[in-house]
Amino acid sequence: MNAISLTLASSLVLISIFISYYQKLGVEKEIVVGTIRAVIQLTIVGYILHYIFAANNFFFTLAMVTVMIIVAGNNAAKRGRGIPGVFYYITVSIAIGTAITLAILILFGTVHFRPQEVIPVAGMIIGNSMVSSGLTVSRLKDEMKNRTLEIQTALALGASARQAVQKILKISLKTGMMPTIDGMKTLGIVQLPGMMTGLILGGVDPINAVKYQIMVTFMLASTVAISCFCVTFLTYKEFFTPYHQLKVGVK
Repeated sequence: MNAISLTLASSLVLISIFISYYQKLGVEKEIVVGTIRAVIQLTIVGYILHYIFAANNFFFTLAMVTVMIIVAGNNAAKRGRGIPGVFYYITVSIAIGTAITLAILILFGTVHFRPQEVIPVAGMIIGNSMVSSGLTVSRLKDEMKNRTLEIQTALALGASARQAVQKILKISLKTGMMPTIDGMKTLGIVQLPGMMTGLILGGVDPINAVKYQIMVTFMLASTVAISCFCVTFLTYKEFFTPYHQLKVGVK
């Protein structure tokens, strides 16, 4: 793709800006900032990855994955703004999901601990965990706010904090997991995965390309479930005192 083609294709961002302006959504600035950041970040990361791939160093690879987790946690935490410690909980949840999934893939020999393999796979895992964790805490926050009277009634009848919000925890967990589950249902029919089509275009046997895509799909389902589960059961406690009383100031 030459510079002119890229410039013309980039003008598609103007459609998003126009819709935001026309509907008075107020996100024009965020779209512009996001566009600029995407270009700058991709350029910088491209050079960094080139160096890391060439170095093939364990610590550089681990450092890159750690930075990705922290940035993802910070971004997802914005959806749970107002919840004490939400950045820590989301970051830890993403890290746990990523560590378990990568460990299993490496243990079974599906992925080798080389930067060329670990970093792209980690990027897919962390990116999906970021989105799902953000959705989970956002739904948890909204449900806690909207069901205050229901929770207080349950507590007054002798329920523990966990028992009072059991239904809310299930709803929040399901909210975070559903986009990935829906994606699995339509995979190959509505969604044509970039990894699979890229491998086929690169000359890889279609069956092998499908095997790799199945691996990616299952690993995403795994890490999303782990991350959503962890962030749900870590975060809900911040809405209660140690004596199972609902906090007033958490919104």
